[in-house]
Amino acid sequence: MTQTRAGFVALIGEPNAGKSTLLNRMVGAKVSIVTHKVQTTRARIRGVAIEGDAQLVFVDTPGLFRPRRRLDRAMVAAAWGGAADADIVVLMVEAHRGVTEGVEAILEVLHERETAGQIVALAINKIDRVKSEALLELTKKLNDAYPFEETFMISAEKGHGADHLRTWLAGRLPESPWLYPEDQIADLPMRMIAAEMTREKLTLRLHQELPYQLTVETEKWEERKDGSVKIDQLIYVIRDGHKGIVLGNKGEAIKGVGKAAREELEEFLGRKVHLFLQVKVRPNWLEEKERYSEMGLEFKDGNE
Repeated sequence: MTQTRAGFVALIGEPNAGKSTLLNRMVGAKVSIVTHKVQTTRARIRGVAIEGDAQLVFVDTPGLFRPRRRLDRAMVAAAWGGAADADIVVLMVEAHRGVTEGVEAILEVLHERETAGQIVALAINKIDRVKSEALLELTKKLNDAYPFEETFMISAEKGHGADHLRTWLAGRLPESPWLYPEDQIADLPMRMIAAEMTREKLTLRLHQELPYQLTVETEKWEERKDGSVKIDQLIYVIRDGHKGIVLGNKGEAIKGVGKAAREELEEFLGRKVHLFLQVKVRPNWLEEKERYSEMGLEFKDGNE
């Protein structure tokens, strides 16, 4: 009997380094929300990919940055927590941005946290944005700064180098029975994936600061006899003014968001979805423990 392999792969990097895009490409389905705004991944979404006899469980960590608010602190703690538990860590760096202060800070922590038996690889992303000489220089600089086991040149968006990376990861995982049923692509409860999809649509539609001050929760999930599903979601904002922005003129914004989220959910679930969105003002949601649990994050006291 063929020996199977299985294990956890953590993708780490600065916000917007392309971690969610790479995860979605590896898994072959949209499990992690991707937007042009930084810090959109709040929870550690795990996507499951099969490569030959290996099952790769991707831990998509929130982008690492210097935390200011309690939500930021919880996100950074979740990111490093995801990396600590993984068999392989892949640091993603954007080719055109190079070694930023943020990347330097991550390298420092990697040195401090060297975990016995953990493999750390480097993936330089968005390689189509720079010339090859610059790429070589960046590769040398990063490998001088940390002993990466392997370096990959990829474009998560276009797919270049992603297959090569996946094959290499599969070969480096420990021998183990598979951790998830073959047909399962993500271990996030569907209610949470549905909330993330709606939050993505809100993020794309609303600009500036607002997206970081709202959260979406799936309040009810009702299976209908005809095979369809009815989903009720609450959008929490912190001010009355924000409620108006989310609703839009004559409710246009919320209608557009609801339509886009419903269509994507129908495609993802492969069935008809009835989606109902309600906006509620909740001035302190950023300080409420329950909201963090819903996002799969740990609530940390302000002084931690």
